[in-house]
Amino acid sequence: MSVRGTGPFLVILISMPLLTANVYAEWSSDTWLSNVIGPERLENGDEFGCYGYEGVDTLEQTWVISACKDYLLDQTNASRWGMNPVSFGFPSGKLDDSTTLELTESGFLIVGDLLTERNDGLFYVHRNGASLEKGVADIELLQSAEQDSLVSIHWRARVDDLRVRDDGEVVTWLEQQEVWFTTWGEWYFHRLSGIGTEVSIESSKIFINSSTQYDASESHWQVPGTTKILFDEKLISVQDSFGTTFPELTKDIRNLQVGWREIEGGVLVTQKPGSSVIIDMENASTDVQSLPIQTFNGLHHSVTIAGHHTTNLFRWTQDFQNSDLVFTWLIERPETEGIGIFIPGIAVTVLIAVPAIMAYLIRRDMNSKSS
Repeated sequence: MSVRGTGPFLVILISMPLLTANVYAEWSSDTWLSNVIGPERLENGDEFGCYGYEGVDTLEQTWVISACKDYLLDQTNASRWGMNPVSFGFPSGKLDDSTTLELTESGFLIVGDLLTERNDGLFYVHRNGASLEKGVADIELLQSAEQDSLVSIHWRARVDDLRVRDDGEVVTWLEQQEVWFTTWGEWYFHRLSGIGTEVSIESSKIFINSSTQYDASESHWQVPGTTKILFDEKLISVQDSFGTTFPELTKDIRNLQVGWREIEGGVLVTQKPGSSVIIDMENASTDVQSLPIQTFNGLHHSVTIAGHHTTNLFRWTQDFQNSDLVFTWLIERPETEGIGIFIPGIAVTVLIAVPAIMAYLIRRDMNSKSS
C-alpha cells in the first residue's frame, strides 16, 4: 500500500463511526404500554395514537408512520372501542400529498395539533386549550370554549432530561367542570354514530336504530353515538331490541357510556353502532322529532389532554393516576439509550487496524533506509 493511499484509508476508517451513527440508530420499547399502566389508561377511557420515532422528522421520513402503528399494535389496543390507532400527532407544518397518502394507507384518520394548512381526506384537531404546563395553562381560554366544541390541551411530561411541571390548580379546576372527558378518536366516531342513527315510530313505540354508516375497515371503532328524541307523550320504558331494560344515565356522568337520560320534552339516547333501542310511550303519537347530538350526555363541550412525544407512559402519567381527566396519548418510540452493537464493532476494527497499518509503514520505512 502506497503512502498516498494509506492516508485517505485511515481517515475514512476513523470517520466511519461518525458517518454511520444516525443511519444505524436503534429504538427501544416502552413496556408500560402493555403492563400495568397501559391497561389502566384504556379502562379510564384513554386513547393511544402515534407521534412517530424519537429523533426522526415524520414529515421528511414517512416510513415512521406505518412503523409507529406496528410498534403500538405490538404493545396495546388503541382504545376500548377499537384496536387500531386512528390519531397521529405532528409539530407545526404542512402535510404534503405523500405524507397524507401514507397516513390514510396506514389507517390514520385524525391529525393534529399545530398543522398550519389542511389536506383533504383527514380530520384536523387544533390545539385550542393551551397547555397543562405550569405558567402556561390558561383557565380563561378554557372557560371561553364554544358549545359542542372539542378542546384539545397540550401536555408533555419531559423535554430531553428536564421534567415539565403541570399546573395543579388548572387540573383541579378541569376535573370539576361539567364537560365530556373524551379523546380525539372517541369524539370523532361518536359524532359519526349519531349522524348514522335513524328514528321511526309505530303507534306508541319509538324505534331508534344506529346503523354502521361508515365502512367496516379495521380503522373504524364501534363508538356509541347520542341522539336527542323529542315527543309529547308520557314515557313508560326504554328497552333494547332483546327486551332488556336500557341503562339510565345521570346528569353527572362525564365519560362515554351507553344509556338514556330524560330531559325536558324527551330523552337523550346513547347507543352502540348496529344496535336498536325502543321507547314505549303511554299513548300513540305522530309528533316525534330527533337529531344527532355532538356532545355526550348533553354536556356543554368536550375536553381531552393530548400527551405529545409520549416515550415513557409512566413518566407522562405519573401526575394523573387518580384523575378523572381523559388523555389522547401520542406515542413516540424511544431511542435506545446507548450506541448498540454496530458502532462498537467499528471501534474494535479501528483499534486493530490502525496499529497494524502503522507497524507496516514503520517496517517499510526502516527497510527502505537499510537499502
